[in-house]
Amino acid sequence: METEAVATLIRHGLPGAEVEVTGDGSHFEAVVVSEAFSGLTPIKKQRLVMDTVKAQIASGELHALSIKTLTPEKDEG
Repeated sequence: METEAVATLIRHGLPGAEVEVTGDGSHFEAVVVSEAFSGLTPIKKQRLVMDTVKAQIASGELHALSIKTLTPEKDEG
């Protein structure tokens, strides 16, 4: 799986999110900035992102995803 494919899945599941993905084909790191995270606990933010790629994780196409979630306010400075 390519980094852009992972980013596209996340963007599709979280419209309006800014997404940056790096990785080696099976292990990926994602930084996701979204207004949808406002007011959510860290675990709920992680779940929102993981829900966007759950089919790929279940199939084994995506082995591991490390996630950093930010709201636009937290990303500004």
